[in-house]
Amino acid sequence: MDSKNTKQMTENKMGVMPVNKLVWNMSFPMMVSMLVQALYNIVDSIFVAQLSEDALTAVSLAFPLQTLVIAVGAGTGVGINAVLSKSLGEKNFKKANATALNGGFLYLMSYLLFLVLGFVAVKPFYASQLKGSSPEIFGMGVQYLSIVMIFSMGIFGQFFFERLLTSTGKTVFSMVSQLSGAITNIVLDPILIFGLLGLPKMGVAGAAIATVIGQCVAAAVAFACNLKYNHEIDLSFKGFRLNRALIGNIYMVGIPSIIMQSIGSVMTYCMNKILIDFSSTATAVFGVYFKLQSFFFMPVFGLNNGITPIIAYSYGAQQKRRMIKTIKLSMRIAFGLLLFGFAGFELVPQVLLKMFDASGEMMEIGCRALRVIGFHFLIAWFCIIAGTVFQALGKAVYSMIVSIMRQLVVLVPAAYILAELGGLDAVWWAFPIAELMSFAVSSICLANIYKKIIKPLPEGRDVGVSS
Repeated sequence: MDSKNTKQMTENKMGVMPVNKLVWNMSFPMMVSMLVQALYNIVDSIFVAQLSEDALTAVSLAFPLQTLVIAVGAGTGVGINAVLSKSLGEKNFKKANATALNGGFLYLMSYLLFLVLGFVAVKPFYASQLKGSSPEIFGMGVQYLSIVMIFSMGIFGQFFFERLLTSTGKTVFSMVSQLSGAITNIVLDPILIFGLLGLPKMGVAGAAIATVIGQCVAAAVAFACNLKYNHEIDLSFKGFRLNRALIGNIYMVGIPSIIMQSIGSVMTYCMNKILIDFSSTATAVFGVYFKLQSFFFMPVFGLNNGITPIIAYSYGAQQKRRMIKTIKLSMRIAFGLLLFGFAGFELVPQVLLKMFDASGEMMEIGCRALRVIGFHFLIAWFCIIAGTVFQALGKAVYSMIVSIMRQLVVLVPAAYILAELGGLDAVWWAFPIAELMSFAVSSICLANIYKKIIKPLPEGRDVGVSS
């Protein structure tokens, strides 16, 4: 099939297909793949927890820097998605191709940065959290995080090639890529951690090695899918030149998203420092919470990945009604997913914690923590979808503002104050308090977006809206 025909097929899918069908076609594969991603993150911690609670704590303390890697990869991908999909909506295929190539260069530079950090930043990072309190946790943590960061080329390659697939509507291949990486990780985890099939027992290092191998497999599969099926994009770098204007456009959307997600890294680091003063078990509970909540949030993020190019394309094509219906439908889906998460945290927290071989102390702390934190699920669905709208319409700075206020201005200070006034049980209330603030600010920003960007679009009848 030639390039002209495949571009026409993308146009027909993004601009004409009924919205309900389009949202599900674009999002469902991403939701499934993100759910599997969350599952293998949970499985990773389940196996590590069988080594010891200290091993689980060591891996949990790595989360802030791991989050930073993901923030840079995902945030850059948001910028590429928005610019590339908008270019396709405008029928500017030359710009779309240049966006892809410049995005690849940005991912290469990102990997080189984290390669250096993997050698120089990991030991100081762990030392600042533990303050010399546990040499065993320090040793396991440094071993685990060094491997993950030094070999992070896999995750950056995965982000790059998968974002090209989602930007052109080929989310099913992105799902195949993520499933390949997740299954590889799940299979290798017990083999490398416990030394099965004649291999040496590697402990937490085995978990890290399984993770990076899985990421490399996913990147390779996504690359192959792009070469074979993504004819809208030419991945040849022959004669490539940097385009500063395009890089600026990518980072205009991407940097606020990177900052927004990096703030989560700062928040996690601060929370670890607050909780470690109570006990390492409290820190392990916090790590388990993040793994568990990802199981419910990751499908919503998959929904986000699916609707971002739809909203950006509709904006570029001036299709107001398709955009509005996409937003409303995605909010209903997100609410249903997180309502299920709320029920799990409130009704069966002990079942969730048992998966991590929880001790009596961890079970006691964890059940109370999950039931309190679970209330923020009832609000978070709106804030997540609102943030996606901001990013797709080139206003990611709004998402950044909301994230800064939620995690740094409210959550961390509230956690510190509640720790001082009410002890460990009070700390967990900082999460629903911060989410309420996020809801208020997100509502104001979304109303502003509607007034200034969405409402002025022409009222012409868009094909596929009423179907």
